[in-house]
Amino acid sequence: MVSKIVGWLVLVPLCAVLVAFALANRQLVAINLNPFGAPASADAAGYGIPLFVILYIVLLVGVLLGGTATWFAQGQHRKRERQWRREAQALNSELEAQRRRQGQGGGNALSEVDEILDLR
Repeated sequence: MVSKIVGWLVLVPLCAVLVAFALANRQLVAINLNPFGAPASADAAGYGIPLFVILYIVLLVGVLLGGTATWFAQGQHRKRERQWRREAQALNSELEAQRRRQGQGGGNALSEVDEILDLR
């Protein structure tokens, strides 16, 4: 609950700042992706893009690249987690099979494993 409140306290002002930034930077700018080319003059013919759109696109690309890099960096952790989960399922099924075998032999009370683990 506290994390949601803190998240809202951070997210709402951040969104307000982004909206204010977009409203303040509506002028059109020329984009040139060639760093060695001549800069475009102000009276040159062509189309412009609002500055805030360019900055939002750059921000979105940065977030996507960062998320992708993090996803690849955590691949080993996810692989180990899947391995541990498969092993736990195998051990759990083995434990259940052992309990069924013991249950068929006689109607005993809690087994030692159950007492140790407090499962029942």
